[in-house]
Amino acid sequence: MILLRWLDDLLSLFYPKLCQACGKSLFYKEEIICLQCKLHLPKTGFHLEKDNALEQFFWGRVPFVRASAFLYFVKKGNIQHLIHRLKYKGKEEIGIYLGKLYGKELIQSEDFRSIDFIVPVPLHLSKLKLRGYNQSELFANGLSESMNVPVNTTILIRQKASETQTRKSRFKRWENVKEIFTIENGEIFENKHLLLVDDVITTGATLESCAGILLKIPGVKVSVASIAVAGL
Repeated sequence: MILLRWLDDLLSLFYPKLCQACGKSLFYKEEIICLQCKLHLPKTGFHLEKDNALEQFFWGRVPFVRASAFLYFVKKGNIQHLIHRLKYKGKEEIGIYLGKLYGKELIQSEDFRSIDFIVPVPLHLSKLKLRGYNQSELFANGLSESMNVPVNTTILIRQKASETQTRKSRFKRWENVKEIFTIENGEIFENKHLLLVDDVITTGATLESCAGILLKIPGVKVSVASIAVAGL
């Protein structure tokens, strides 16, 4: 144990491991984010609160069984830094790590313990090739590990590439993702409870579009979870 710690410290001198949230050096056994940042994660607690603010946000739009987000998103804060590094800096491990953390919390809720499949919001093939990975799928994989629920990436398909949602109004975002998703061989989802997963919820337009397609499958129920939520 002492030898392993010594080797870890030695490697850190040449290849320092930094907290992906604040940028400070990680100590022994710290992973992805430092203990200080982990203790101060701005958690929503929505998974333990029925009719929470996010669920109310979707009232009249999508009949989700439950809606939850792990963290509150604040511009220029540590959570924005984490998600930016996940989406644009190739830090795939962030998505898996946050998913594992949140999965441990979601299974405290009876509603989320009834999930049959985790379904990440898909990227169009062109964007997937450009980025190399789907950040929502990485988050889903982390959730899967903690919740012991399979991830399905083959049924919900993004059939058209959409423009970036940045700086678009709520209506424009909805128009941007309208009718761009489709279902292939959806029979496996019949009478199942799905957890639809995205990285950040802003206007909810993408999730609304995905859910509208999934809810056409006979007997399907849909809940939603994200890494973060903005604007609530």
